[in-house]
Amino acid sequence: MKKLIFSFLCLFILSCNNSSQNEVGEEQVENEIKNEVLVLGLIHGRHRTAEEFSIEILTDIIKKINPDLILTEIPPDRFPTAAEEYKNNDTITEPRVVRFPEYVDVVFPLTKEMDFEIIPTAGWTKEMADARSAKLKSISEDPERTSDWQEYTKAGAKSDSLINARGLENDPWWINSDEYDEFVEVRLSVYNRLFNEELGLGGWDNINEAHYGHIENALEKHKNQGKRILITYGAGHKGWFLRELKKRDDINLLSFEEVYPKGG
Repeated sequence: MKKLIFSFLCLFILSCNNSSQNEVGEEQVENEIKNEVLVLGLIHGRHRTAEEFSIEILTDIIKKINPDLILTEIPPDRFPTAAEEYKNNDTITEPRVVRFPEYVDVVFPLTKEMDFEIIPTAGWTKEMADARSAKLKSISEDPERTSDWQEYTKAGAKSDSLINARGLENDPWWINSDEYDEFVEVRLSVYNRLFNEELGLGGWDNINEAHYGHIENALEKHKNQGKRILITYGAGHKGWFLRELKKRDDINLLSFEEVYPKGG
């Protein structure tokens, strides 16, 4: 009888332990839900002129995506001024931010009716941009670099030709497709190979690494919170970011068609 009681107690304790472990396991899974991430390629100033990807359409796209966080092509040091300006005056004059209608005309106004956080992630600085422009001008005028510059301009012309031949340069579904990234890469791969190291912080790989460093910090900060995260940059950056994001196993990477189906 004592053995029977002892066996019963052992089974009871084991059952309690298993139940407790299951509850901890379920709670851990519940608290570690992968974030959904979408990179949305944008066309900057053309949003104000292109009917296919207008301000109104971009607004509808972001409403449909319904993000919790928007990681923007705004430098962290420029964001506080822009946010304060919009809060106080409903307008933005900050020089770096005002050049992006996707933020001035869409993202900031949407904060009045949607609940998302804007996170600045651009690695851009004016000093970097000025130095890059000066170095590129010097390279283009250097007789000893003629062959490099010709190779770069030829690649750019081929990239433009491929894009123009499709006749979809303002179509949001095509801009956010793998084919678009392939066509843009024709120019950018040559630009990167020839000039990245020479351009320093303004080189193609270098500036994308700076952008992505801020993006990665935001992804780590909000890791496994079950959030929907939208990354908004000029479409040329999209392919570079996607290659890095595909290395992560803690996110679900969404396609544009998946969240904004054509005709849906």
